[in-house]
Amino acid sequence: MRALLSLIILLLSVQSLVAHAADYNLVVQPVLSEADIRKNYQPLADYLSKKTGQQFHVLTHKNFLTYWERMKKNNGFDFVLDAAHFTDYRIERKKFTVLAKFPDTVSFTVITGEDNLVFEMQELISKKIATMASPGLGAIRLDSMFPNPVRLPFYIQVHNATEAGYKVLDGSVDAAIIPTPLVGLFEGVNTILTTDPVPHMALSSSENIPRELAAKVQKSLVDAANTSDGKKMLEALNIERFDTASNADYAGYAKLLDGVFGY
Repeated sequence: MRALLSLIILLLSVQSLVAHAADYNLVVQPVLSEADIRKNYQPLADYLSKKTGQQFHVLTHKNFLTYWERMKKNNGFDFVLDAAHFTDYRIERKKFTVLAKFPDTVSFTVITGEDNLVFEMQELISKKIATMASPGLGAIRLDSMFPNPVRLPFYIQVHNATEAGYKVLDGSVDAAIIPTPLVGLFEGVNTILTTDPVPHMALSSSENIPRELAAKVQKSLVDAANTSDGKKMLEALNIERFDTASNADYAGYAKLLDGVFGY
């Protein structure tokens, strides 16, 4: 009888834990295809689910246009792994809090095919450049390189950075702008210019997230390099660690969105 009572109590405890587990979206900026984002960042969602006892689900978007529209509505944005300008925008407008960041900084690089002898950006006026849509950081950087509205390249919009790189390789465009860490994926390309670096992607949380959960996520990320589960997750993301970070680290980068519709 006592054993049966203990079993009932155990089952009720398990049911209670399951009942109190909540679902949270882990949103990742659409630099890669939706399939690649789900594949690459599912280990992070699984790791956070295990460490917090909640359920994290990777939420993707087809391109930066749909991403921007949904971001402005703040629909389903619980935890977001994102670029500096979007991170600061959500800090300013949506009261998000930065929890941790990828180490170091990130920049964008303009590439051409190895047989396309281009040495300066001005040589690409009236040429085709593949870019993800504005307000992705690559497109914003590209706009700043061509301030004269009558002397512009032809922007060929692509869904993600890998598509942009492959368009250079197959010759359908003259150049592309992609995140600098991805340049090594494409053999036989020349680099024309690399932009000034900005802080690498940050994971930030919505103001609607319980403080206890946000703190647990932050600790789980910062401590990841010290645990076996964490090391596996970091290896899957191809980074060494998560660094501590704050809103102040991203202050001012939202100004890159000046001129973007809806900012």
